Amino acid sequence: MGETVLRVAFIGLGNMGGPMAANLVKAGHEVVGVDLSEEARAAFQAAGGQVATSAVEAVRDVQAVVTMLPAGKHVRAVYTGADGILAHAPKGTLFIDSSTIDVDSSRDVAKAASEAGMDMVDAPVSGGIVGAANGTLTFMVGGPDAAFERAKPLLDIMGASIVHAGDAGAGQAAKICNNMLLGISMIGTCEAFVLAEKLGLDPQKLYDISSKSSGQCWSLTSYCPIPGPVPTSPANNEYKPGFAAPMMLKDLLLAEEAADSSGANTPMGEKAARLYEEYCNNGGENVDFSGIIHLLRKSG
Repeated sequence: MGETVLRVAFIGLGNMGGPMAANLVKAGHEVVGVDLSEEARAAFQAAGGQVATSAVEAVRDVQAVVTMLPAGKHVRAVYTGADGILAHAPKGTLFIDSSTIDVDSSRDVAKAASEAGMDMVDAPVSGGIVGAANGTLTFMVGGPDAAFERAKPLLDIMGASIVHAGDAGAGQAAKICNNMLLGISMIGTCEAFVLAEKLGLDPQKLYDISSKSSGQCWSLTSYCPIPGPVPTSPANNEYKPGFAAPMMLKDLLLAEEAADSSGANTPMGEKAARLYEEYCNNGGENVDFSGIIHLLRKSG
């Protein structure tokens, strides 16, 4: 990108998209944002961004578009609907979809973009609201090499780790597989601490042993679900969300859908989804995903 200033449309200025778009503004790009929320639009304007009244208006004179939307149906509608942005953006526009959605929707939209003469990558993120604000997100990117090379300078502004996972949909696949593993490992970590409590084992002693033994995992050593061992974990802040339980449930359900579509056998992923469903329906809707330890304690 060098010193080139790009005009970028950013569609979806929520908790993640808002700070991501603001970082593009800080880097010197001309960014026009779109969101249904008046509060989100006002916050983006305060950060120096421009605001459009519609997605179609936003993309009419841009070199790149970033989308951060809730689900596959929203991505399909924004890109390929009757008034979709693929039909209104200049030919050759670069599209970066950072939504976390199902793989099939991602691949279908990428195909439509290619047929419309556009470059597109799927680039879901990991790192949460703090990572979005600090520009330290991890992007898992799917799409052709040429599209990835075009996208990388923008992604470098918003993130600290940019990984090209493969062709269209590979970014979504990587995000879904990683977070299914995370959900499973967090439940296993919580179960170990609940069992230790029942057996009268000091949880700090369990941490000291397992963190240096074969039970070591990220859910234990970086995000420990009990207060004490890892001071920065949400357990030490009343389980306020770094990554909220409903977001984990969304990713587990996407993994389940992908497993059904591809014929993969993921029994642990399915069990994790059922447990997070139960937790979100019984007090966990505004709690960090590590707070599922509370559900496991009640079930014991």
